[in-house]
Amino acid sequence: MRYSSSAHTRFYRRFHVVWATKYRYKVLQGAMRERIREIIIQTCDELGVHIVRGVLARDHVHMFLSIPPKLSLSDVMQRIKGRSSRRIQMEFPELRKRYWGRRFWARGCFSTTSGNVTDDIILQYLELHSPK
Repeated sequence: MRYSSSAHTRFYRRFHVVWATKYRYKVLQGAMRERIREIIIQTCDELGVHIVRGVLARDHVHMFLSIPPKLSLSDVMQRIKGRSSRRIQMEFPELRKRYWGRRFWARGCFSTTSGNVTDDIILQYLELHSPK
């Protein structure tokens, strides 16, 4: 186990987070998939969140994140989902027909800490889950 540190703290806060597209439409493919990946990476870098591992399926996203204690998980998820939804809908106007309510992601998300399940088990799960 390796601890992270900021100015006055040392921490080990890791979360396994899963969220889906609205109506579970399988739209995360091609250029849109790559753009969502870029937006999520950029947002996490700006927040100081470290992505340990991430997998984009066709209709949902799995991420294993290390989040500093100054940020709450809900704030991080709000920023990631909100920013990616807005930018994707602006850059891919063909989504307007499918997502006419201006919501790209489904409400809520699943999250768990890595304390109940070891990091290795989560990483193995993500390896098996990644598309081949």
